[in-house]
Amino acid sequence: MIALTVVAISILGSTVHAKKPNMTAIYVGDMHCSDCAQKIANKLYTVKGVSKVSANLKTGIAYVTPAEEKKLSPRALWEAVEKAEFTPIKLEGPSGKFKKKPKK
Repeated sequence: MIALTVVAISILGSTVHAKKPNMTAIYVGDMHCSDCAQKIANKLYTVKGVSKVSANLKTGIAYVTPAEEKKLSPRALWEAVEKAEFTPIKLEGPSGKFKKKPKK
């Protein structure tokens, strides 16, 4: 029996960087197509507390929204992108701004 997991990801066409205060933006240097975005999203959804992932291919940014009342680990998000075999360049969110892998 094969289990199929359906992951929703929206690919945004605009270059608007506006985001909600609880959202985290992860800048990914080599995300260039919808397959890349889907692979990254699949790994980000494995991080505890992630509710929604969307990506802007033009800017190479993955936006992560936490579930209500949840705080996301910047390190776990960074490592999820690495596990998807992509390179995070910068992460900005409620826990701060990081240009290298966060300690927590």
